[in-house]
Formats: sequence, C-alpha cells, structure tokens
Amino acid sequence: MKIILNNREEVFEQDKITVNQLLELKSFSFKMLVIKLNGQLIKKTDYDTTFVQDGDDLMVLHLISGG
Repeated sequence: MKIILNNREEVFEQDKITVNQLLELKSFSFKMLVIKLNGQLIKKTDYDTTFVQDGDDLMVLHLISGG
C-alpha cells in the first residue's frame, strides 16, 4: 500500500495496518504524539483499532514542551 506519512510518500507491504503497528514499524517512540488520519484526530485509545489503508494521509506530530 502507498500512503502519505508526514507529507512524504511511503510504501508498505501490508494492505492495511493499525496506527500502532505503523508507529512501531517507523520507530516513533515519543510518548506524546498527535495522530491525524485523513484530517481526523485519532485518540490514543484507538491506535490498535484504527487502520491505515492505501491512499491514506497520516500525520504524526511530536508534542514537545520546554521552559
């Protein structure tokens, strides 16, 4: 499948994959992430049940705070 991940085209062998599986495959390890799938925010509790499929647009944003 082909998707857009953070404004870049990515190709995966699977036809669909959960958000959580994709985060693991791409080594996103930050605890505080905001995920948007096709413009819709995805709750962290839904990462295991929300599927990314061919043609989807996924944004993974890291929340960083400082002082």
